[in-house]
Amino acid sequence: MTSHRCAWAGADPSMQAYHDTEWGVPERDPRALWEKLVLDGFQAGLAWITILRKRETMRAAFDGFDPARIARYGEADVARLLADPGIIRSRAKVDAAIASARLYCAMTERGEDFAAYAWSFTGGDPLRGDGLSLPAKTELSETVSKDLKRRGFKFVGPTIVYAWMQAVGMVNDHAADCFRRDEV
Repeated sequence: MTSHRCAWAGADPSMQAYHDTEWGVPERDPRALWEKLVLDGFQAGLAWITILRKRETMRAAFDGFDPARIARYGEADVARLLADPGIIRSRAKVDAAIASARLYCAMTERGEDFAAYAWSFTGGDPLRGDGLSLPAKTELSETVSKDLKRRGFKFVGPTIVYAWMQAVGMVNDHAADCFRRDEV
């Protein structure tokens, strides 16, 4: 029997590994959920493989995506990041990541858990796509996007949010014949 994987994973070994081990696995850790949302924001206008190849460098540059540390970044940190060729050097995206860290910390200070917040949109359980289509956005991602924007988050349009929801397993959009569909 041949194992099939989602066609988007292609032939690149790093994309296949990402598909096989991470994409669509329900993530419940609030910091990891936030990191993935920030990385999906950095992906805007780019291919995911670009982010995947830079992810470890970005983690190092952004202090392990520790929101409390990033929330304290100032202009010297922004200059350092914009000079780092190992990351996505977009001023708007760097500023959005820093603002997002501050928003995450403010939520935490109010007693809000980012994971509980994120998963509240699905009732706490992963939603399951039809396995035949791979939408770019949905009504739910539009709702989540609007709420994130209302809270002040940037680079969280409905397409980015849906990609994030798929990546963190809030939506299981593995293809019907993908070996991971029933595993996650």
